[in-house]
Amino acid sequence: MREIKNITCIGAGYVGGPTMSVIAQKNPHLNITVVDLNRERIAAWNHEDLSKLPIYEPGLDAIVKKVRGKNLFFSTNIEKAIDQADMIFISVNTPTKTYGKGKGKAADLKHIELCARQIAAVAKDDKIVVEKSTLPVRTAEALKSILHNTGNGVNFHILSNPEFLAEGTAVQDLENPDRVLIGGENKEAIQALVTIYQSWVPKERIITTNLWSSELSKLVANAFLAQRVSSINAISELCEVTGADVNEVAYAVGADSRIGPKFLKASVGFGGSCFQKDILNLVYIARTYNLDKVADYWEQVILMNNHQKERFADKIIKTLYNTVNEKNIAFLGWSFKKDTNDTRESAAISVANYLLEEEANIIVYDPKVSEDQIYRDLDSLNTRNSNKNREMVKVVKSPYEACKQAHAVAILTEWDEFKTYDWQKIYENMYKPAFVFDGRNILDSKKLTELGFKAYVIGKHNN
Repeated sequence: MREIKNITCIGAGYVGGPTMSVIAQKNPHLNITVVDLNRERIAAWNHEDLSKLPIYEPGLDAIVKKVRGKNLFFSTNIEKAIDQADMIFISVNTPTKTYGKGKGKAADLKHIELCARQIAAVAKDDKIVVEKSTLPVRTAEALKSILHNTGNGVNFHILSNPEFLAEGTAVQDLENPDRVLIGGENKEAIQALVTIYQSWVPKERIITTNLWSSELSKLVANAFLAQRVSSINAISELCEVTGADVNEVAYAVGADSRIGPKFLKASVGFGGSCFQKDILNLVYIARTYNLDKVADYWEQVILMNNHQKERFADKIIKTLYNTVNEKNIAFLGWSFKKDTNDTRESAAISVANYLLEEEANIIVYDPKVSEDQIYRDLDSLNTRNSNKNREMVKVVKSPYEACKQAHAVAILTEWDEFKTYDWQKIYENMYKPAFVFDGRNILDSKKLTELGFKAYVIGKHNN
């Protein structure tokens, strides 16, 4: 197998862009091209102003500045990049299907298939094809079938190399990963990818498996993490009625070395592109093999997450005297977690939709999410027309503007800056009684109460 010199990544999104940036930084001898059909996205990656990058991740701009134009390139010329590549990463979106068989649960693999067919049509020499997108187990089988049956007689070696990035810490996770997982059948192809990662990742952290174990491991990892979030959120509701404090319970439980403290932070619910999608995928696969008890078990994680979002919105409505009609609710935060501008499956979207059904007025402030993105998120629900969304939801540039003349403030994202605000000033400019609903457990409820707020914090009694 020839030496790897040129790498192409198809897909310039939250995985492809940061991953290839770090690989380029750590492997200056490699030429890496990230391609995408979305011209606006590629233009943003190439923008001179690094604050205009399409993805916000702490530290990413500095890496892009260092390697872009040297050994990292962003392009819309997909065929040229495929032709020149020795190794091709597929890092395209695999959302949950919204149509046909498996609707609402199975992964939609149409973009993966389109990539495979384009690679097969263009390739004139042997390629290593790496699955980077989150995929259901046995997807590699379909990839192999397409590549080998529609190609030009060249050899393709399929590898699975799932990402384990947490948005907001993606650069840190890439530079110092807990593990790198590579699944495959051809030892030389596996070693080629191992060599790339070994330029900065210790050998003992690089795990090699068969294809199917690698594909399934990604789904299972996200399912386990989401399960922990839903577990502590279930306990948060119990704490609220018994007088226990969910933070104290989580600390006590997490002190057990067999359990550990991570992902035991009670909140309004998990979001992001992976957790829900991957669990639904796991549920669908289990049902496909008639493993109904397995499917039911994992589906409960999603049901609990949905319940947490609904009861948070219900708490707002009930506390505001059972009606939010034409009341102003300030939303602090829209992204699904801090330090990212990603809003996919954000709890804020669901809570907003619930309150809009009750005819509330919502004023949103998020330090990184654009106004256009917020309206796109609401429009995608198809629960009301776009004009109505723009009439009922206002997006502002300042947290103080969002909270001015608000009946209640809801914390939907755990941005650190929210803890630093002048809450006395916010209180003075709100309608009284002034309510705060802390869906991320980040504010000092005792201090808020002293200022005059009526404060509700998830997992605490009588706030």
